[in-house]
Amino acid sequence: MAIFKHLFLVLSLVPLVLSYPFFPPTCYSKVLSMARDLTQMAADLKRGHETSYCMAHMPDLYLDVHNACVMYKMRTYISLVEGLRDRRCAYTREVMKLGYTLRQLFIFMSEKCHG
Repeated sequence: MAIFKHLFLVLSLVPLVLSYPFFPPTCYSKVLSMARDLTQMAADLKRGHETSYCMAHMPDLYLDVHNACVMYKMRTYISLVEGLRDRRCAYTREVMKLGYTLRQLFIFMSEKCHG
């Protein structure tokens, strides 16, 4: 009976070990995934029922991290998000998360991934 328990334990751990990534995410892969998530989050906020009214005037956000102007674009979008005054939208959790995550990506690209 003990042999079956050990065999079951080993067989249940093998898929976990094989599915685990063997390398940590790099700065580049983190920036790419954050930019992709932020682009999707901004598009969802523009279409969202609760936030579409006040996000309608915001420009579409597409973050191409390979573009030289992306830092300027992020800084401008951060100031636009922080400048929202409509209480129904500006203080929702999703809009605050967008601004906070965008600021994190800006700091990450300018300080941590630089060089």
